[in-house]
Formats: sequence, C-alpha cells, structure tokens
Amino acid sequence: MTDLFTQFQEFRKILCVCPCCGELIRVSDLHLKVKGPLTRTWLDDYQKRIAKLLRMEERFDELEMEIRESALKRGKQQAERVIRRAIIPIFRTMRLDPLDIKPIFNPVDYIAFKGMNKQKRISDIILLSKRCESQPLNEIRTQIDKAINHEQYTWQVARIDEKGNIEFET
Repeated sequence: MTDLFTQFQEFRKILCVCPCCGELIRVSDLHLKVKGPLTRTWLDDYQKRIAKLLRMEERFDELEMEIRESALKRGKQQAERVIRRAIIPIFRTMRLDPLDIKPIFNPVDYIAFKGMNKQKRISDIILLSKRCESQPLNEIRTQIDKAINHEQYTWQVARIDEKGNIEFET
C-alpha cells in the first residue's frame, strides 16, 4: 500500500499542459478516460519485444550449462583425435593416453602419468626417452635410472609466487 502511495506522490511532481486549454496540471490530478478501443503505440510494441527477449533469455539460461557441457565433451573428443594422429607411434603401441604424456625434453624426453586423465588415478609414472648418441646425456639418464632403482629420491612441493620467489613446503 505504501508503494502505491509513494507512486501517487511521485505523480504529483510531474506536470502536464492541457492540449485544449493550455492549463498546467499535475498527472495525479488527471481523470483519464478512454473512448473506444486503445490504439497501439510504439511503446506497446517495444515492451512486447522486451518481454519476448526476456523469455528467450530465461530459456537460454536454462539450457546454457547443458550446451556448455556438450560443447566441452565434443571439443575434448576432437582434441583427442588430433593428438592421437599427431603423437609418436610408439606411444600408441604402449597404450598411453596422449593427455597423460607431458614433454620435458631434457634430460628425459617425456614423462607419462598413466591413468591421470581417464581413470583419475595415476597407476604408474613412466620416464620416456629416445636413444641418443650424446654420451653426457646418456650418463645423466643412467644416473636417473640408478636413483630410481635404489629409491634415492624424495617428493618435494615448491610454490612460486607472482614475483618469482620459490617457497618449499615442509
């Protein structure tokens, strides 16, 4: 009720000029009556288009998440096909998911986290390297092999902030 009263008070602030006599009157004092059918105005058409647009937006909002999930699924499938075609043939024979393989290049070429993407559980970590003629690189790879076989490694987490500072977790 108070909202209606406030609206009425606001109408008192709007002044009109009578087209017949030129008298200045308040909108709140008008006694409007319409004879015959109402004629449509541009404002009626505009309000109808706005209402239609709002209904369409509501329908789209309801479907948006579904559309996004479907597009994401299709995109992942297409990316996987492209990666599978471009990937080194030996990886295909090892039955590794291309998305589980990460390039390092030095001292080993790749690291694969088997099961990371499909099973959401890593079953193996595999270091992959092509044979090479570089004696220093082969020596480093031999040292890595010995360290892994003798369990001479630790897991350490390092956090890097925006300024490039490194902080190790203990």
